[in-house]
Order: sequence, then structure tokens, then C-alpha cells
Amino acid sequence: MGITDLLLLGKEADLGSERGVSCDGALPSPSDPDLVERANQARSSLGDRAMILGHHYQRDEVIAYADIRGDSFKLAQAAADNPSAEFIFFCGVHFMAESADILTTQNQKVILPDLAAGCSMADMATAAQVEDCWQELEKLGVAKKTIPITYMNSSAAIKAFTGKNNGAVCTSSNAMRAMKWAFEKGEKVLFLPDQHLGRNTAVLSLGLKLEDCVIWNPWKPSGGLSEAQIKMAKVILWRGHCSVHGRFTVENIENVRRVLPQVKVLVHPECQHEVVARADVVGSTEMIIKTVTDSPSGSKWAIGTELNLVQRLARENPDKEVVFLDKTVCYCSTMNRIDLPHLVWAMEALLAGRVVNQIKVDEQVALQAKVALERMLALP
Repeated sequence: MGITDLLLLGKEADLGSERGVSCDGALPSPSDPDLVERANQARSSLGDRAMILGHHYQRDEVIAYADIRGDSFKLAQAAADNPSAEFIFFCGVHFMAESADILTTQNQKVILPDLAAGCSMADMATAAQVEDCWQELEKLGVAKKTIPITYMNSSAAIKAFTGKNNGAVCTSSNAMRAMKWAFEKGEKVLFLPDQHLGRNTAVLSLGLKLEDCVIWNPWKPSGGLSEAQIKMAKVILWRGHCSVHGRFTVENIENVRRVLPQVKVLVHPECQHEVVARADVVGSTEMIIKTVTDSPSGSKWAIGTELNLVQRLARENPDKEVVFLDKTVCYCSTMNRIDLPHLVWAMEALLAGRVVNQIKVDEQVALQAKVALERMLALP
């Protein structure tokens, strides 16, 4: 049983809405029949001058040209480890390209094939909003004992704020280590911008209670919190989330377990707390891939993460049953803005002598953001 088969079980499995039942989630093919040939020619002509990075959530038509596949930080590190590549085509989203620019040399240029490829989670915390929050914490006298931790999925400006205020960056795989480090340095943690990763790390990994966490809503005065709530909290969670991972529900888990006996539910820690608490395995994108790849033949997996990756895992592991946890199709809409036409356009423009869509982080911002990234790398 594959992803499409599970979707087609909509009626007999009583999975609810008809929406998505007959849709296999296939993305439309590029309209230019010569596009693949043009892509091959452009990539060949660029040679070692260029490096193409492909995030795991990218379309297959783009992944086919990736020199390296990975999560956001792995790809940024790969660019930094290859200083001979003058041009870095980052097939991901904006904050990822920013991180690559921060970590690479001044001679390297990072290109985002489509500038509209952003991240809704990263956009949920602006530098001005975070500065306002920090000022409120200063007024209450708690800023000095609060350590900011920002998820990799944040803007360069937020990473710079974190670096400037004695904090660090974290990834989904080292969030527990980063939060533990923060508590060794202070009494509170301001976790940006994903409330779910912050809550799951604090409660399920570090053993804190749900009531130890409060949510800061940037659209309300004092984050919508009382002075007592802020002072009592151990973790202040920013009101942000991933639009893809946040949609998975406990109902999804119950339904897939009814349809597929002995299935293991594997989800990303950006999912809601109730979902993560009921899953069999929780892990970062890289861990999800490794878990499925290393599992025994015949094992069954329902995966709560971006659909491009789940479909790819199903194809690359034909000896296992790999299905999408949700009953409806859900790609990361901004990640999918990077398609083959945009990649070909960016490569051909470079061959014509034009660097398009270069991502360049302000020098001072990059300096402070790099401090936060280096603190993460120095974590025990």
C-alpha cells in the first residue's frame, strides 16, 4: 500500500472528508518539453564553478540536479565546506539561503532561484517584534536571566538578535542540547519562532511541565501574558508554527492505525504536542530518512512530514509500506516555488553573465548571526 492507496481508502476507512480522496498529489510537469535538456546543458556548462543544494522537501525535478540533499543546516555547512564553488544555488527557502551566505566566504555568491520561496514560520517572528518582546522582558527585570534560542528556521535578523543576547541557534536534532545549555546559563528560555518544537523539547525531552511554558503572542500587549505568568514561566514560546507539520492531528494517527495494523507513526518535532506524544518515533528530517531506510523489510510507516519527502521515501524503500499520515495532500507551498523552470532560468542567466536573486545578508547582521551559529556548533 502506497500513499495514493491510503488516500483512496477515504470512504471504506471512514477517514472523513472526500477532499483529496482521488488525488495522488502529482505536481504538473514543466510546460517546456526542452527544459530538461536545457537544465542538463546549463548544469554541465557551469561545472565546478557552481554547487546545487537541494532540501529534502524539494520537488523531484529539482532534486535530480542537487549535488547534495539535506536539511537546511547540513546544506549551509556543505556550501561552507566547498569554498571553490563560486556560485551556490540553494534550492530551499529564504532563511536557508541566508544561513549559507553567513557561513560561506565573501567570494561565494548564494542564489535563490525564486525569491518568493519563503517560510511562513520564519515570517511569524520579525526583528522588530522580537526586540519589543525583549524590551518587555527587560522592564520586568527577567531579560538578564533569559537565554534566547532560535530555531534554524528563522531569519538572519533573528539569529543576529540571538547572538547579540548570549543565545544560540538550534536545529530539530539538537534542540534538546541547546535548551539544556540555555538552562545552564540562565533561568528562562525564550524559544523562537516555533512553539511546537520548543514545547515538545521542554516537556518531552527535558521533563518540564506544560504549565512551565507560556506562549508569547506578538500581536498582543505584553505578548498576551500577565506579569505573573512571565515571571513564573521557565520557557517563553513564540507564537509561531510550521503550516505543514502543524496540520497533523491525533485523529490522523488513530485513523492510520485502524487502516494499517502494526504501522509505526513517525513524525517531525514541529508537529503539535498531542501528535508528538502519541507517535512511535519522533525525529528531525535526517532522522526520519535514516529510520525508514534502516528499518527491516516489510515494516510499515505513517510519516508526518512534508509530502515530497514522504513520496520519495516510499519510492526509495519499495520493500516497506510508507504512507503519508494525513488523508489530504499537503506540500510545503513556499518550498515548491523552486521548480525546474526557475532553476534553469537562474543557471542560464549566470551563463549569460548575470547573477540573479543573490541573497546577501548585511555584514553586521551576518557577524552577530554567525556568533549564534558558532555557539550551536560548540554545544557539547
